[in-house]
Amino acid sequence: MNTIDLTPLYRSTIGFDRLGALLDSALRTDQSSAGYPPYSIEVTGENRYSITLAVAGFEQNELDIQVERSLLSVRGKKADEGKDDRKYLYQGIATRTFERKFSLADHVEVTGAQLTNGLLIVNLVKEIPETMKPKTIAINETGSLIQHNTSANKAA
Repeated sequence: MNTIDLTPLYRSTIGFDRLGALLDSALRTDQSSAGYPPYSIEVTGENRYSITLAVAGFEQNELDIQVERSLLSVRGKKADEGKDDRKYLYQGIATRTFERKFSLADHVEVTGAQLTNGLLIVNLVKEIPETMKPKTIAINETGSLIQHNTSANKAA
């Protein structure tokens, strides 16, 4: 397993120290479950996203969605599979237990989820706090500050 040296990035950036761990985690993802269940990530608007997972065969109560420290986890576990008396000649619809994880950027929040026609759709939005939005800084003229202070001194 190769690692990526991000030292040049760290020389000229502030606050991206989590990026290295994120990249290593993405590269180390268990490849055995990488294809199940299939999913899509879509941009649905400005700062809005959705993740769609194909979860055919799962019911709403067999799915679990959790967010903890910028990590979205979607789990599926079939209810007691042993009580099903079906005898398959071929079973092409996988209903095995799964866990799919997605790393979320700062300020990305899950706003809801719905299960429709075998597709689980998780909606997300990136809400940047007012304190982090760009703001214009007024530039004062030095001359007007001196005149203002001089006028105040004369009145005193």
